[in-house]
Amino acid sequence: MLLDDHVLLDWAGPAEVLRVARRLLEARGLGPVFTLHCVGPRPQARSSVGAVIADLAPLPDLVQAAAGGRRQWLMLVGQTGARIALDSAPARELLRWLRPLPLRAGHIELLCVCAGAVIAGHAGLLDGRAATTHHDHLDELRAAAPAAQVLDNRVFVLDGPVASSAGVSTGIDLMLHAVSAHLGPVAGPPLAAEIAQQLVLALRRGPQDAELSPFIAHRQHLQPLLHRVQDAVARDPRAAWTLETMAARAPTSTRHLRRLFRQHAGLAPMAWLLQLRLALARAALRSGHGVGRAAELAGFSSDAQLRRAWQRAGLAGTPSSVRPEAGPR
Repeated sequence: MLLDDHVLLDWAGPAEVLRVARRLLEARGLGPVFTLHCVGPRPQARSSVGAVIADLAPLPDLVQAAAGGRRQWLMLVGQTGARIALDSAPARELLRWLRPLPLRAGHIELLCVCAGAVIAGHAGLLDGRAATTHHDHLDELRAAAPAAQVLDNRVFVLDGPVASSAGVSTGIDLMLHAVSAHLGPVAGPPLAAEIAQQLVLALRRGPQDAELSPFIAHRQHLQPLLHRVQDAVARDPRAAWTLETMAARAPTSTRHLRRLFRQHAGLAPMAWLLQLRLALARAALRSGHGVGRAAELAGFSSDAQLRRAWQRAGLAGTPSSVRPEAGPR
C-alpha cells in the first residue's frame, strides 16, 4: 500500500522475503504460496529516494478476495518527514478505504512497517490492540491511536490480526516471522532461516528480543562443504540424521566433518542438530501443540527425550511451561 514519499526499504525488504520464499517453495515442487501486489490510491507513488513506483493497482476488494479462501496480508508502510502527512486527497482516500476493513486472523491481516502504524492508527484499526512503530513516531502513534497500547523498544509486536514493526529493516524481521508462522512450526522456521541466509542477514530478530535463530546462528562462515551439510539438515531436521549420513551429504569423512563443524560453526555436528530440534519444539509449543506432538514434530523419539534434551540444554522452565504466542498463526 504505497503513498507518495513512502520509505522504499519499508516494503522492498519484505517484498524480497516473499520473492525468495516463493522461489524456494517452487524449487521444492510447491505452488505459488505467496503472491505480491503493489497497490495504492493513485497509479504511481514517489518513494523516499525519488524513484517513482508506477503501474500500481487500485485499492482492492480484500473482503471478496479473502472470501475465496485466500489469506490476505495488507502491508502499510511509513513516509519520510517528522510527521505522517495524511491531508492529501490520496491519503484521505486510503483512510476511507481502511476504516471498514474487517480484520481477522487467517482472513484479512494487517502488517504495519515503521510509521505505517500511524496510518493504521488514524484509521482506527489499532484500537484496543498493542502496537509499535519507529522510535521517532511513538508519540505520534499514541496521539493517533489513544485507545491502543503503544510499546517502544520492540522489533515487532503481534496482536491478533495486526502486526507492527519498529521500522525500515525490521519489516524484514516481521515478514520472516509472518512467512514462518503461515507455513507452520515444522516447515516455517527452516524456510525462514534459509530466506535470511539468501538475503545475507546476520541476525533474525523476534518480537521480544534480538535472538539469533539457531537455524542461522552457526552459518556465519564461507565453508562450502559445511553449508551443503547444514542446508540438507535444516531442510529436514526431523530426519534420522547421524554423523555418517551428514558426512555423506558433503561428501566427506566423519572425522573431517567434525573438524569442519568445530572450526567454522564452533560446535559438534550432533549438538548443532539438537539446537535445531529444540528450536522446532519451542516453535511447536508456542503454536499451541502439546509436548508429545511438539516432540514428534521436532524429530524427538518421545516427549521424555525432548524433556531430557531441554534440561541438558539449560533452557528455562520445561516444555510444559511454554505458552502459545498471541498473534496470527
